[in-house]
Amino acid sequence: MNADLLTVRVERRDNEAEGICSYELVSADGTPLPAFTAGAHIDVHVAPGLVRQYSLCNPPHERHRYVIGVLRDPASRGGSQAMHEQIRAGAALTISAPRNHFPLVNAPRSVLLAGGIGITPLLAMAETLSSQGAQFALHYCTRSPERTAFRDRLLSAPYAAQVRFHHDSVQPLDLPALLAGLERDTHIYFCGPAGFIDHVKASAAAAGWPPEQLHLEYFGAAAAVPIDGDQPFEVKLKSSGKCYTIPPGVTVLRVLNDAGVFVPASCEQGVCGTCLTRVLDGVPDHRDLYLTEAEQAANDIFAPCCSRSKTASLLLDL
Repeated sequence: MNADLLTVRVERRDNEAEGICSYELVSADGTPLPAFTAGAHIDVHVAPGLVRQYSLCNPPHERHRYVIGVLRDPASRGGSQAMHEQIRAGAALTISAPRNHFPLVNAPRSVLLAGGIGITPLLAMAETLSSQGAQFALHYCTRSPERTAFRDRLLSAPYAAQVRFHHDSVQPLDLPALLAGLERDTHIYFCGPAGFIDHVKASAAAAGWPPEQLHLEYFGAAAAVPIDGDQPFEVKLKSSGKCYTIPPGVTVLRVLNDAGVFVPASCEQGVCGTCLTRVLDGVPDHRDLYLTEAEQAANDIFAPCCSRSKTASLLLDL
């Protein structure tokens, strides 16, 4: 097995809310698990060839377990469906060591904004900030109380007084009003589906919030759809010199995989960064949600699971 991979056992599985289960994972051999920091995630090998990312939501000081929350997505491409239907207490799973692309930074004040299952990394952040005695608030937005995972945990937490629940079915969050009342040195962390992220970004921009004080992670991306005017292009591999035509509506990743060229991938939505590939020549048409604007502007790396090309061809470091 890859040295970076770990074997864990599902110690317990709980129904946290409508369509949401949590899984407590413990080391298969009883040794302490690798340390992690708030905002970290792990890759879970749900089945052969099926890898998904899930944020760790337990307190980061814990080394005896990892806890993840999984929403059963009606549009599941296999990952959440398999987790809900096949993974029970006692099951063995292969996972990666934790990685963190969504870390906390030192700040005088923090506000955590969760949309739905996007609560998971923010739970670990709330635990960390609370243990530090930091000034923070957590605003948790869901469709209804029945779809509010980890509600009991939050209500009984030491920081319960700093948590606010907002339900679309009762009284949604008035984000512009919240932003207007914040101190300007507040750092804002937000996680959730694409629509929630876009709403927070637009509201923060309208309020003139400094971009360097905004920290985000997408829970998932909308399914990629062909854009009118997409043209075929070629990708050339440096190692073999072989060229492959990428037609409209088909990803570079799919074409390469079908040709037997292995590119590590996971989410296939431009969210996780697993498939990032160096571009040696040509200009990518970036459609991912992972790279920063500056990284995209450099045009020396792209996500073949969703991005295309602005030029007739791309030379890839493969």
